[in-house]
Amino acid sequence: MSLFDDDRPQKPVAHEIGGDLSLLSVDELSSRIDLLQAEIARLEEERKRKSAGRLAAENLFRS
Repeated sequence: MSLFDDDRPQKPVAHEIGGDLSLLSVDELSSRIDLLQAEIARLEEERKRKSAGRLAAENLFRS
């Protein structure tokens, strides 16, 4: 076993909302921020798609 072996449990790649952040390094925090920003962009794109579909349906029934 090496002097530099890390026996701590590995942190999950996904972010848990409300989880303890005190044990995360700056790099880990940056990675989680990137992950969450990508997820926000994905959610916003889906919301746009659904809003466009809803608007199209409303316009169809108004005609």
